[in-house]
Amino acid sequence: MFVKGVVRLSSELFKEMELSPQVLKAVVEMGFEEPSPIQAKSIPSIMEGRDLIGQAQTGTGKTAAFGIPIIEKLDHRSKKIQSLVLVPTRELAIQVAEEITKIGRHAGVKVVPIYGGQSYDRQIRALEHGAQVAIGTPGRVMDHIRRGTLHLDNVKIMVLDEADEMLDMGFIEDVEFILQQVPQDRQTLLFSATVPDAIRRLANRYLRSPEHVSISPERITVPLIDQLYYEVREHEKLDAVSRILDMEGAERTIVFCRTKKRVDELTEGLQARGYSAEAIHGDLNQVQRTRVMKRFKEGGSEMLIATDVAARGLDIDNVSHVVNYDLPQDTESYVHRIGRTGRAGRSGTAITLVTPKEFRQIRQMERVLRIKLIRRPLPTPQDVAEKQREGLKQRLADEVERGVLPEYQELAMALAESYDSVDIAAAAIRLMVDKGREPLADHEFGETGAEPGMIRLFLNLGRADRVSPADIVRGLAEGSGISGNVLGLIDIYDRFTFVEMPQEAATKVLHSVADIHIRGKSVNMEPARPRG
Repeated sequence: MFVKGVVRLSSELFKEMELSPQVLKAVVEMGFEEPSPIQAKSIPSIMEGRDLIGQAQTGTGKTAAFGIPIIEKLDHRSKKIQSLVLVPTRELAIQVAEEITKIGRHAGVKVVPIYGGQSYDRQIRALEHGAQVAIGTPGRVMDHIRRGTLHLDNVKIMVLDEADEMLDMGFIEDVEFILQQVPQDRQTLLFSATVPDAIRRLANRYLRSPEHVSISPERITVPLIDQLYYEVREHEKLDAVSRILDMEGAERTIVFCRTKKRVDELTEGLQARGYSAEAIHGDLNQVQRTRVMKRFKEGGSEMLIATDVAARGLDIDNVSHVVNYDLPQDTESYVHRIGRTGRAGRSGTAITLVTPKEFRQIRQMERVLRIKLIRRPLPTPQDVAEKQREGLKQRLADEVERGVLPEYQELAMALAESYDSVDIAAAAIRLMVDKGREPLADHEFGETGAEPGMIRLFLNLGRADRVSPADIVRGLAEGSGISGNVLGLIDIYDRFTFVEMPQEAATKVLHSVADIHIRGKSVNMEPARPRG
C-alpha cells in the first residue's frame, strides 16, 4: 500500500490496470482511492478477455469490478447494445445502471435500464435512440427480445449479477433463454454471493474455462462499538458533524472522507470552527505524516481527518469515535474504518452520515454484515447549547466540591451585601463564558496560518451568502475604519471566509465586530487556526 513512505494515489493504483484517461477520471471523481479486493482480482482478468466467476456479496464493489472493463471494451462509436447485464430486481437494475453511467460519463457511453414496472414505450424509445449497455431483469429482457425491440447480435460481454438470487427467484430458465440469444463468442461474467450446484452447472454450460475469484466479506468482531447513523443533506454535513461531535463529547476522533479534496475542505472548516483537526492523505510525505500522527497520539490534536488509504496501517489506541463523513465504497472499508475504535476491550462509537440517496447502500451493508445501525435524530443548535450548559454546570459543581479559596469567598460575601447571590453567580458565569469571545490583544494572536506579518481571520459568511471579495472589503472598511487597501488574501468557501490583514488592522476589526455588516448581515469573526 505504501511506496517509499508515500501513500499511493488512486490514479496510480488504477493506472496499473491500464485504464483509459476517460475511465480513470471518472473513477477518481467517484472517490475510489484504490481497487477493492473484488476489483483488484477481477478487472485484470476481465480486461484480458477471460470468462469469470466472481464470488462476492453486494456491497463489495463488484459493480465497478465488471463495469470498468465493460466501458473499456466497448466500441463507443457504435450505438448498438454490446453488453447486457442481468440482475434479479428492478432496484438493482437502477443501481447498476447509475453506477455504470458514472463510470462511462466521460467516454460518452449510453446505458439503458430495462425492468418491470416501467412503461414499455419509454424503454423502447431509449433502445431506438441507441445505447451500448443494457441492464435488465430477466423477465422484461426476455419480453423485449420476443417483441423484437432488443437486439443482442452485437453483445460482446454478458454479465449475470447476483446469479444465486436469480436462481432463488425462479429465473434460471429465463436466464438460459437469454444466454442462448447472445453470440457464442461473447465473454461471460457471473457474480454470485454463493455458488450452489445449480449455478455451477449453469457456469459449466455457458462459460469457457472461467477464472474463479472469491471474496469473503469481513465480519465485525468488536461488539463494544455502538454503530449509529444520522440522515443529513449534503450541504448540511459540516454543520451536522460539528453538532454531533459536540453532543457526543468526542475526545479522540478519526473522521473519514472519500477524497483528498474533501479531507482538506473538512479540515479547514473544522479548524475554522475551533476544533483541533489535522489532515492526513496521500499528498503528505512521510515526515509530514509522522508529525501529524505524533501530535494526534500525544493529544496535540483531537481529530484526524483521513482518507481510507492514508489511514491504513495506523496503530492508535484510545480512539473514542470514528465518523464516516462520506460512505465508504464497500463493506470491507466500513469494517476497517470502524475497527479503529473499540480496541483492547474498550467501548467505542462509529457514526455515519447518510444522505437520502445513500439509504439503499446502507441497507445493503447491513444485510451483508448482519448488523443494524441505530438511527439518531440530528441534534439541533438548542440541543448542543443545552449540552454545553450541562457541562458548564458540572464544571462549576466540581469546582465547589474542590473547595472555594477564602479570598473568593470574601469577595462574594462583599458583593452579596448589595446584590442577589443568584445574580452574582450568573455574572461570574457570563464573565467566564465571554472571556474566550473578547477581542484578542496584539500579543495574543499566536499562529493563524497567515503570510508572515499578517493575521488570518475567520468570518462566518461565504459563497452560500452570495458574498464577493468586494463585499468583504467594503464591510470591514466601513465597520471598523480600516483601509481596504491593507487587506491581503481573501479565501471564500461555501459557508465561511478567511481574510488576511496586518495585526493592527485585525485588532481593530475584532474590537469593531458588532458594527460590521456584510450584505446587510452581521458577522462573527475570530482568529483562524493555523493551516495543518
